[in-house]
Amino acid sequence: MELARTFGVLLHPTSLAGPWGMGVLGKEARRFLDWLARARAGYWQVLPLGATGYGDCPYLGVSAWAGNPYLIDPEDLFARGWLPREDPPVFPIQQVDFPRVMDWKWGLLRKAFAGFETRTRPSEQRALEDFTQRERSWLGDYALFMALFFRHQQQAWNRWPEPLRRRDEAALANARRELAAEIRFHEFTQWLFFSQWSELRRYGSERGVRIIGDVPIFMSLNSAEVWANQDLFFLDSRGQPTVVGGVPPDYFSPEGQRWGNPLYRWERMEERGFDFWIDRVRTVLRTCDLIRIDHFRAFESYWEIPVAETTAKNGRWVKAPGERFFERLRQELGELPFIAEDLGIITDEVYALRDRFRLPGMKVLQFAFSNDPKSPFLPQNFPEDGHCVVYPGTHDNDTILGWWRTLSEPERAQAQATLRAQRIRLRGENDVPWAFIRLAFQSRARLAIVTLQDVLGLGSESRMNNPATSRGNWGFRYLEDALQQKLATRLGRLAEECRRVTPFASSGHAGREA
Repeated sequence: MELARTFGVLLHPTSLAGPWGMGVLGKEARRFLDWLARARAGYWQVLPLGATGYGDCPYLGVSAWAGNPYLIDPEDLFARGWLPREDPPVFPIQQVDFPRVMDWKWGLLRKAFAGFETRTRPSEQRALEDFTQRERSWLGDYALFMALFFRHQQQAWNRWPEPLRRRDEAALANARRELAAEIRFHEFTQWLFFSQWSELRRYGSERGVRIIGDVPIFMSLNSAEVWANQDLFFLDSRGQPTVVGGVPPDYFSPEGQRWGNPLYRWERMEERGFDFWIDRVRTVLRTCDLIRIDHFRAFESYWEIPVAETTAKNGRWVKAPGERFFERLRQELGELPFIAEDLGIITDEVYALRDRFRLPGMKVLQFAFSNDPKSPFLPQNFPEDGHCVVYPGTHDNDTILGWWRTLSEPERAQAQATLRAQRIRLRGENDVPWAFIRLAFQSRARLAIVTLQDVLGLGSESRMNNPATSRGNWGFRYLEDALQQKLATRLGRLAEECRRVTPFASSGHAGREA
């Protein structure tokens, strides 16, 4: 896949401003797209769009196919006449309080569903029915899973009664009859999410802004897909993993990271022609233009940890059928619009797999300054043809300002020397975030992605995620007055200077606020 020379901004929709406790797919999202268009950005990069699971993590969602119901815009529900307008509770404005937001949002959505059932128009009923038919390959299992999940007080599926746990046909048929209304409710929420997201994506496309989505390689144990496809995972007869995924000790953690997700039985997936993954990628591509493949190296070899181990230290590398897998994907889907997250412990075999399918890898400037002149993260060592994506920092890194404050003297000296070599002036700490944005923009990488936190010059308090920790992550939100015109203008001028202005056609709406 060939990348155009442009740039984008990384911000998860939950981080959007607004009164609803977390970002939603409404007015503030359209305002953000307008701001990106004025900044002449080509992309908005998001994290996975599924409902958050354990630890509020979007990479451990309750479904790999379904959208996040908490992102549904309440204004749309009021406008359709399904429920009277109501003000939300008073939520924190700079941090998502996930439990409070989720509890309130489920109540609001159930009231909206009741209004839909009694006051909807025939065209809306037909739209819902068309959606359920079109998405039936995954939606039926998801909606039943969610109905049973709530019936069993949100316990993991492997703690449900045995007939449901092992998907006895009679038990499932009985559950579908008893929970028909609840199943329809969850179908309704998915219809709303995908309708709102499709409209938002169209809005951005009209302004020359496309979407970079994100696919976690692994599934959460407590997800509809693992429950519905238990034979594709290393699980025992009680639905417990026998081995789990993670990574060995690395930059982020001396203990490694024990993620706890079940691992794939790749040989069984291959026997089925990798249909599970083909369907998954097809679904995600209906929500975005490019896909960042998280933990790409696990398609070549993955770190297998015995379930009894409490850390990730005592695992082993196990081969995966990466080349056959991607070849099958290419046969079914054509050109693969993927960005390979090739960070961590990477081998020549991983690079060969990435390059075999012409997938751009990631270059993170925060990893560059280890006094290794051959570091692949130094801009002078990027591929000659620029076939890569550069980030000053990702959602897993500290903000640039927070990172700068923790550098050792040798690291800081090398960073300063690199900036000077690119004629980037650094007059004080306040210049640091934009100095590294400029370094990324000036590089030969085809695509540069910057976090909104770095554009705003924020410190460690605004970090999105700290890997290997389970608390205090994913909750960042910007303030409503943060998207200033002067910042968009500054980004746009830098993009023009560095030949990164969006290459995508715009309908001339960039200056209009939603």
